[in-house]
Amino acid sequence: MDDYKLISCDDHLDLGYLPRDVWTKRLPAKYAGRAPHIEERDGRGQWISDGKMWGGWHGIKPPPSNAPPPYLTALNRGGHWDASEMRPGNLRLRLEDMDRDGVWIQSLFGPITSILADDMEFRDACHSAYNDWLAEFIAASPAPERFMGVPMLPWGPESATKELRRLAKDGRFKQANLQLNGAEPRISDPAWEQFWQALEETGMILSFHVAAFAGKPPRPDPAMGTYAGTFSITKNFVGAFLDPFVDLFAWGILERHPKIKIVLAECGTGWLPWVVEELDYRHWRLWESKDYWADKGGIPLKDKPSEVFRRQIYPTFQEDHAAMALVDFFGGENLMWGSDYPHPDSVWPDSKGAIERQMATFSPALRKKITHDNAAKLYGLDV
Repeated sequence: MDDYKLISCDDHLDLGYLPRDVWTKRLPAKYAGRAPHIEERDGRGQWISDGKMWGGWHGIKPPPSNAPPPYLTALNRGGHWDASEMRPGNLRLRLEDMDRDGVWIQSLFGPITSILADDMEFRDACHSAYNDWLAEFIAASPAPERFMGVPMLPWGPESATKELRRLAKDGRFKQANLQLNGAEPRISDPAWEQFWQALEETGMILSFHVAAFAGKPPRPDPAMGTYAGTFSITKNFVGAFLDPFVDLFAWGILERHPKIKIVLAECGTGWLPWVVEELDYRHWRLWESKDYWADKGGIPLKDKPSEVFRRQIYPTFQEDHAAMALVDFFGGENLMWGSDYPHPDSVWPDSKGAIERQMATFSPALRKKITHDNAAKLYGLDV
């Protein structure tokens, strides 16, 4: 392995590993009775708010069971079977895991689809409280420079814009995550224009993370049995990720705002060459007819989608051999690697092996771009 520091652009701090006082300690007093908190249900920890279960919590060791888990997390594969150890939420243990994997810096994505409140004002307050906690968590680390926190934005245009500006003003973060597939209304709506403007004005990087669902628990699928959760990201990819991705181009959002930078997190990248090429083709066909359509307004989009993509989009992956075979499409300038710690998809604790498997034929310079240089440049890291 080459001698430089790996930067992982996709890692997680899920709901199950957060401290129990994230919201009870930080929400305004008027929400004291509604704050998400831990309750024990059937011997297992659960996050509860307004009577709703947001998700499980690993701080309570579940009763013994002979049933095998439906899937293994990276922690299981790495020999840490006891989830109640809470390694991802323990700064000392997390740094140990990073050192074991040869990763110097991690991006920390939070529980991106877990804030399930219907009350918008309360939901916004929960987002802000989590973001404040995340800043405190990183600041308390023995090595805060090794973490890039990714705060979460609420899904409405006014709320997202307000929180984005608040985060940009205090300077604790360089990036924020918005689940574009859960946007209310859709991102094509003019109501979002204030948000796109705020991104350009603040210079904050926007991330959009793949998810199995948006804003509600996944529905059981009898055809997929206990493996529905594992396969649902692939199954729901078109509606949950590809659809809003195309909207960024089709509605001229990126063209109107050329300074916006967007990280596509954990989405894989092998699909992008075909999609972007198809966007170019459709763009060309519309321009081919521009004289015919001139009296009807014509096409307002000028930039080729592939040019917009290379200027503004930064996709991440953990293991994607299709993308590596098509790396000439990217030119190596936009791709960014991530370990996805500690998720089931993660390559931890063998990130170096995964990189070698995918990039064995790459020049040292190209490999370094993908696993270090591109992220360092985008985030302004001096490592």
